[in-house]
Amino acid sequence: MSNITISERAASHIARYLEKRGKGIGLRLGITTTGCSGLAYKMEYVDEARPEDLLFEQHGVKLFVDPDSMQYIDGTEVDFVREGLNEGFKFLNPNEKASCGCGESFTV
Repeated sequence: MSNITISERAASHIARYLEKRGKGIGLRLGITTTGCSGLAYKMEYVDEARPEDLLFEQHGVKLFVDPDSMQYIDGTEVDFVREGLNEGFKFLNPNEKASCGCGESFTV
């Protein structure tokens, strides 16, 4: 059974952004090939679900994942953190073997 978890902080941030945007049913989490290490997380608004989407819902927020990305992110927790002046989503992925120095990409 595949699983993605969403922290309460991440869920409230997603809900706020969807409300500001004025439309959308959730966010899509996927993987793209890029960076020094090869893979990077990609998030985008979802206005309409795709038939193949896997749906994860927690704390009133929906996260959609395409099946091709799932092999790289199964078991990941999506969190939202503030570190100094920076803030953003943080992905706690048990499949990561290494990440690049700039933090933009990872390998599994």
